[in-house]
This record gives sequence, C-alpha cells and structure tokens, in this order.
Amino acid sequence: MVDYPLLLVVSFSCVVAAVVWARSARRLERSWRRLLEGSGQSGSMAARLARSAYRKEVHTSLLYLIVGVVTGASSISGSWPRITQILLGVPVAMTLVWGRRFLAEADLIEERAALERRAEEVLSQENLAPRRWAARLAPEELPEFEGFEVGRAYEAGTGLMAGDFYDVTPTGPKRVAAVIGDVSGHGIEPSITAFQVKYLLRVFLRQYRDPAQALEELNAVISAQTRNEEFVSLCLVVFDQAAGTLRYASAGHPPAWLWHDGEVRPLRSTGPLLTLNPKASYGSREVALDPGDLLLLYTDGLAEARAGGQLFGEERIAAHIRRDPGVAADVLCKSLLAAARDFATGPIRDDVAILAVRRT
Repeated sequence: MVDYPLLLVVSFSCVVAAVVWARSARRLERSWRRLLEGSGQSGSMAARLARSAYRKEVHTSLLYLIVGVVTGASSISGSWPRITQILLGVPVAMTLVWGRRFLAEADLIEERAALERRAEEVLSQENLAPRRWAARLAPEELPEFEGFEVGRAYEAGTGLMAGDFYDVTPTGPKRVAAVIGDVSGHGIEPSITAFQVKYLLRVFLRQYRDPAQALEELNAVISAQTRNEEFVSLCLVVFDQAAGTLRYASAGHPPAWLWHDGEVRPLRSTGPLLTLNPKASYGSREVALDPGDLLLLYTDGLAEARAGGQLFGEERIAAHIRRDPGVAADVLCKSLLAAARDFATGPIRDDVAILAVRRT
C-alpha cells in the first residue's frame, strides 16, 4: 500500500530523469570512443573533454536513479530502508573519486574557451584590417573645397586588399589636386605600395606646381622601393581656381573624361607607368576650366567589367556622362558603377574606384 503518493510521483520523475541522463551518457560515450579511434591520442583535449562529459552524465543518471529508488521505497514504507541510505553513498563516492578530475577538466574547458575567444578576435581583426586599409586608400568621406563639387564611388574586387586609391587635397591657395591610381597585383604588397604612392604624392605636390614634375620625382623614389613586377598607373590633375584651368599628367592610366563646351573629351596618358623606368619623363597639359565643367577619373576595373567577351569600355563611360552631364558628381559616380554592374554577366573581379570633380 502506498502511504505517500506524492513521494511516488517524485520517484517516477527521478527514474525518468535517470533514463534521460543515461541516454545522454550513452551518446557521449560513443562520441568519446569515436574521437579515440579517429585520433589515436587518448590524451587529446577533445577526447578528455568528451570523457569528462560522459562521466558527469553517468554520475547524474545514477544519482537520479538512486534518489528515485529511495523515494519510491519511502512512499511505501514511510521510512528510508537502510540499503537505500547505503546506495546514496555511491554517487557521493563517485564525486570524491572523480571530483578533482572534474575540476581539472573544467579548467581545461575554460582554457579552451579563452583560446577560442582569442582566435575569434584574431579572425575579426583579419577581416576588419582590409576594410580599414581600403578606407585610407579610398575614403568614403572626402573634404569639401570651395568652388568644387566632389563625388566618389568605390567597390572592392575579389581580393582581400585594395590596390586602387584616390585623393583630393589642397596644394596651395586656390589650388586643388585630384589623384586616382591603381597598383598592379593583389594582396598586401600592392596595397602598401598604393599607400606609399598616395601620401608621397601629397608631399611632392607641395614642392612642385607642375604635376609632371611631381610624377617624375614620385617615379624616381617609388621605383627604388617597389618590386620589379609591381607597376603603378596614376592620373594627377591640379585645378587652379585663380587661372580657371586644370593641368594634368598621367602615368599610363586610363583616360580621364572632361565635360567642357558641351562635349566630352579624353585626357590621355602623358607618360609610362610608374616604376617601369626610374628615369622616365612625363609631360603635362593645361586645359581651360569653366564653371559647370566636370572631370571624371576611374581605375581600369570599371572599363574592364565584362559581359562574356565584351568590355564595358571607355566609350560607354563617355556616353554615360553625355546623357546627363549636370547630374550631381556623387550621383554620377554611383550610377556609373551601377551601370557597370548591370552590364557585367558576373561579379566585377577587379577593384573599381571612381572620382568626379565639378567646378561650381
């Protein structure tokens, strides 16, 4: 006869819990043995942690089972039989035997968790570094200059590090320089070279009024520092508000396009790629610049967007400007990038940088 039905319910619940923990222990045991068979190293961290989890599950299932038996017996007799009291000593003994191992393995788990957190931090930094680097080479925000409207667009290709860059910087009173460039290759080395070129050029533009002279000095310096297979294409334009002109020099770069007098005209290369010849000479040319005139510069990733065997090409870029030359400079750059994306049958694999400057 059951004297304490509530204890019987508790007993049944404990037995069910014991079965659940026992099934879990059985699965952990299989995992543990598979790890041993796979690695052949009984002392490996994964095997030790699996064994520790297995023992804890066995301990818990025995504890629930014994408590279930004890409470079941008590629900009938109203007291705890002596044998059940002895049974309670089993999980206690297991705790005493395995307790130090449990604590050591808990320390191991904590150490492993710390290592995993550190690994996640390293991976996060590795993923963030290319974006931070690209932000230096092709910043999303450009300074404002009185008398000019500036727009930009940039899209990284499939590589981790960018080799394309642009810059808009003052070079003196009423003088502003716009630069766009592309370093050959992919990875960290071209990106470092691009960084050097961008900030060395700022220095030389302060020393030389003629952009060709600045390019010659830059070429001599950068040729001594870069690898033989690394080349730089670059277009440099200096706007002179007082004179109402722009003066440009280009080192093997795709043609810039100038909207002037109701027509688009190309500003083509005036010298070879940088680092191709340390003693190369560069020419510069001056063009009148009226209010409303627009200059568009870009890297070759834009013109080389592909649809099968067909390239987006220079003429499509010029035609895009002709369609709406009065559109905001930033809108022009972004719409041109979108047009190249729509044209291409797949993702654009090379970096694309676009820079537009309008005299207001």
